[in-house]
Amino acid sequence: MATATQSIVVIDYNGGNLASAARAVARAAADSGIDATVTITADPESVRGADRIVLPGQGAFADCAAGLAAVPGLKPAIIDATEAGTPFLGICVGMQLMAQRGLEHAVTPGFGWISGEIARMEAPGLRLPQMGWNRLDFTPGAHPLTEGLDADAHGYFVHSYALRHGAVDELVATTDYGGAVPAIVARGNRAGTQFHVEKSQTVGLRILSNFLRWSPVREGAAA
Repeated sequence: MATATQSIVVIDYNGGNLASAARAVARAAADSGIDATVTITADPESVRGADRIVLPGQGAFADCAAGLAAVPGLKPAIIDATEAGTPFLGICVGMQLMAQRGLEHAVTPGFGWISGEIARMEAPGLRLPQMGWNRLDFTPGAHPLTEGLDADAHGYFVHSYALRHGAVDELVATTDYGGAVPAIVARGNRAGTQFHVEKSQTVGLRILSNFLRWSPVREGAAA
């Protein structure tokens, strides 16, 4: 029996890095033998009908939130789909938008899927933004997204703002930049990476492959 083709949407809201993210998802699918179509779209009905949702983002939290809100029906479609159990992956600011609010330029509400807020990093003696490769600290095998990664896995970061006051059980991985900085978060069927998986070479492709295989329990559903 043939395996159904996965429909994966990369959300288009002028958030940047869309083509790069879509190419990385398509490559991860091909490398893993997963039959998938990857579409960059802002169409709410395409989002509701997708098997998986990827939300990239770069720049300021407030600008990205405004970009989502400017597309009629797009944010409600993302909320409806994820509430129905569609797996979601946020990348960089796409991950940050999962939080309760952002404090960059103004106080801006996020999706509220994970606890905490996005605030300027405290990194005494270190340059901001954090830009470049940094090691991921996680418990191997503790979450499906990190399956197959070794203890020396690195991600490529570009950010000055990060999640703070988040719940410990929502943290999958951190990185050290003047202290522990959330690097991967997950709650139910929604997950995000602060680093750019599409720029993180074999580590990023492995995380994307894991995401494409992930069968999470929807938030609020019985396990």
